[in-house]
Amino acid sequence: MDTPADTPPGPRSRDAERSQQAILDAASAEFAQHGLSGARVDRIAEQAGLNKRLLYYYFGSKDDLFLAVLEASYARIRQAEQALHLQDMPPAQALRRLTEFTWDYYIAHPEFMTFLNSENLHQGRHLAQSRKAQDVNSPLVETLGAILERGRLDGSFRGGIDPVQLYVSIAGMAYFYLSNRFTLSAIFARDLMTPKARHERLNHICDVVLGYVLRG
Repeated sequence: MDTPADTPPGPRSRDAERSQQAILDAASAEFAQHGLSGARVDRIAEQAGLNKRLLYYYFGSKDDLFLAVLEASYARIRQAEQALHLQDMPPAQALRRLTEFTWDYYIAHPEFMTFLNSENLHQGRHLAQSRKAQDVNSPLVETLGAILERGRLDGSFRGGIDPVQLYVSIAGMAYFYLSNRFTLSAIFARDLMTPKARHERLNHICDVVLGYVLRG
């Protein structure tokens, strides 16, 4: 006779997974449009096609649901980074590819920046509670550290570079430009999101990053 552990997941388990994913999808859209403060559980439940009580059953509260959306968002970008296989590239190529990817990902996923904006308005209190978010992001630091070490050993990179500081610079140069594109465009009286402007910005970021790490 099968034990519960040996029994394959049945329809009820699959239904639960589908319901949770529907809630996460609806919540992602709601938080992306309205932020954490403006999001409404009623709208999330309606969009998911589920009873609001089920949302609370699976996720506990709106804040817990927001954290789940954040964790899922970080997991997606880190999975996409792993698919780049940066460890198989020469150090300078790998660092340029990571920089290009970060820029392209932010453009393709503006909701990710919206989630980060909301979380920073709340002083990072949700992510501070999340061991999962820390675990998901650790491989990126390890990968970047390995790239820097390979570059140091082959003589192309200078030593003493903190991978966390470097990634903050890569992400920051992309994030600030894109999240402030409306005010920057107004201040400088130029459209910073034309294909030409975006291409120039990416080249600038790559030049700054590689100029910092490459030996003179």
